[in-house]
Amino acid sequence: MKKEDVPQQGGLNAGCREVNYAVDNQGLYRLESSVGWEAKNIVLRQAWEAIESQLLEVISEIKADKQSTLAYHMVKNQMDPALLSQYSGVARWRVKRHLKPAVFAKLDAASLAPYSELFGLSVEQLRMVPVEPIPPLAEFDQSEVDKT
Repeated sequence: MKKEDVPQQGGLNAGCREVNYAVDNQGLYRLESSVGWEAKNIVLRQAWEAIESQLLEVISEIKADKQSTLAYHMVKNQMDPALLSQYSGVARWRVKRHLKPAVFAKLDAASLAPYSELFGLSVEQLRMVPVEPIPPLAEFDQSEVDKT
């Protein structure tokens, strides 16, 4: 792609820039800054919509007392029990056990500390979930997305 053809279609990059290779006037490859492009914005939007759907499902499972609130924070941060175990340092079998509401309710602050540190939340916040998830897409300027 030529330097002047580097896409500059803002959207879901939320003000971040990415680097693309482009051919300059002398025919050499150079790094060029881009604010995004339409195809990437479409794919990112679909991914965030899928995550939002998963969050709604987890919230309903929490309300039905099938999952602990840890499940919400795990899904919100795009983790599964294995990944949560690796990042928190809590054994995988314990993470799976902590996903059970009755077990999670009995955990003390010291047991929840690895999770609260990982997610950047207090123990009290870790024990709560919103009634409805805050859609990740709401953080992006819709006018920027509409331009694509």
